[in-house]
Amino acid sequence: MIIVGLTGGIGSGKTTVAKQFMALGIPVYIADEEAKKLMNTSQVVKRKLIQLFGNEAYVNDGLNKPFIANIIFNDKSYLQKMNAIVHPRVAAHFKKWVLKQTAPYVIKEVAILFENDGYKQCDYVITVIAPKSIRIERLLKRDATTKDKVEAIMKNQWSDEEKIKLSDYVITNIDLENTKNKVLKIHTEILKSIKKT
Repeated sequence: MIIVGLTGGIGSGKTTVAKQFMALGIPVYIADEEAKKLMNTSQVVKRKLIQLFGNEAYVNDGLNKPFIANIIFNDKSYLQKMNAIVHPRVAAHFKKWVLKQTAPYVIKEVAILFENDGYKQCDYVITVIAPKSIRIERLLKRDATTKDKVEAIMKNQWSDEEKIKLSDYVITNIDLENTKNKVLKIHTEILKSIKKT
């Protein structure tokens, strides 16, 4: 199975692009959503996160996101420790998911595809980019957040320039029609390259 990594900085519009691939019949695995599910359903993950963050890590059987976000925000080493608990399980879940797919290729959407070396497991990588001002504007509309928080998250992610160097395709996501056309072009190119192999 051909695996295409899809990534981009926060607010770049990865989800918009993912939906357009879905509309073309390509299965999309959204790693962040699966990670959230695992953190709320896996007893092993829950136990390890409570060991890491303390009993306040969960409230009413759900992950206490503001509490954990605050710890991570102030000490980056906790983010690495949390990722070390969650990522291997997401990777195992993804492998099982891939086996059930019948499309010519699948997309794995991961916010930190480069930061955690996930791009090395992909046959192709698509990076979604947008100007910082547009990304901040989108996030302020979408989430109950502040500009400072958004910029702090951006600082933890690789720059677009670094990502572009390691990407096979780049989508500048400003105008929806242009983005759709670019997705269709990439889809056609990937299908052609699969037929050649």
